[in-house]
Amino acid sequence: MTSPAPRAGMPKARWALVSRSGGASALPLAVLALALIAAPAAARPLSCPGVTQPAIAAPGLVDALQRPGGIRIVAIGSSSTAGSGATDAAHSYPALLQARLRAALGPDVTVLNRGMGGEDADAMIGRIGRDVIAERPDLVIWQVGANAAMRQMDPVAFARFVRQGVGMLRQAGIPVVLMDNQRAPRIAAHPGNRRFDAILAEIAGTTTGVSLFSRGALMDGWTAAGVPADALLISDGLHHNDRGYACVAEVLADALMAGMSIRAARAP
Repeated sequence: MTSPAPRAGMPKARWALVSRSGGASALPLAVLALALIAAPAAARPLSCPGVTQPAIAAPGLVDALQRPGGIRIVAIGSSSTAGSGATDAAHSYPALLQARLRAALGPDVTVLNRGMGGEDADAMIGRIGRDVIAERPDLVIWQVGANAAMRQMDPVAFARFVRQGVGMLRQAGIPVVLMDNQRAPRIAAHPGNRRFDAILAEIAGTTTGVSLFSRGALMDGWTAAGVPADALLISDGLHHNDRGYACVAEVLADALMAGMSIRAARAP
């Protein structure tokens, strides 16, 4: 069957994703790769080490591109989501993630920033309904655990709060990506801080519809590649600088795009 021509104004990468419904037999993955490479420099202003994360399964994003309004993602978290340490809101990771996804998929991608500095899981679950579920997102990225580690929250209580929040999101039918802690001196100063990363990994590994984006593993990889953590943090020893946020957004966008490619290529 001959595939229909792309609609006027539709970016090539986006057409590669949605043409499946018009009769294409498989997703041309090379087009997706080229789209990512061609993302404008403004979305990734500083070079990032060549370290990747596993593809994030995002089954609803391919279909969301075909609906009015396109893809809608909510990023909830603390100061790492709000963008503390960035020069401005446009350099927070959610804003940069949106820019990279739009460069690859077209303008119908929205990433809402619902970060609030100083919070952790216990406070965030109180606003998940209002700030997240009410937005009817196709995906939620939940960055959590840094303040819990620094305040030495009981890990059992932390796990309970995260499971409660994840349960709320999954009951609403929303896939979740859990983002763990950055490698930063102020977090590392607290013994047992890695337990909070391990809790997120365990929840992601045992809960349907939940994935893990490990900043900790990512930053370990960057260090091994010759870019130490302090090159990606501001002088407070905690928050990312513009380069750190840009690199987080770049790798996260790549992982989401890889997950969309797998979903589209395997679809009947």
